[in-house]
Amino acid sequence: MRIKVLGSGCPNCKILEANVKKAVNEKKIKVNIEKVTDIAKIMEYGVMSTPALVIDEKVVSYGKVLTSEEIKRLLKPRKFT
Repeated sequence: MRIKVLGSGCPNCKILEANVKKAVNEKKIKVNIEKVTDIAKIMEYGVMSTPALVIDEKVVSYGKVLTSEEIKRLLKPRKFT
């Protein structure tokens, strides 16, 4: 599983990144967490407001700071088609 936090480095982006790390640690799963601050790369995801969260190359949230509990729900095993 690969998680990306998209944002310019604003306080909300840092909070989202911290919440992602907390959720991952609480679920005791190994993931690759990447912080993306390059505006051009963020725009490639079609995200117009940050912070945004991308799981396995799918944008799952943007424009708000998810709590660690909300993130844990998104980390449940999913089937991709």
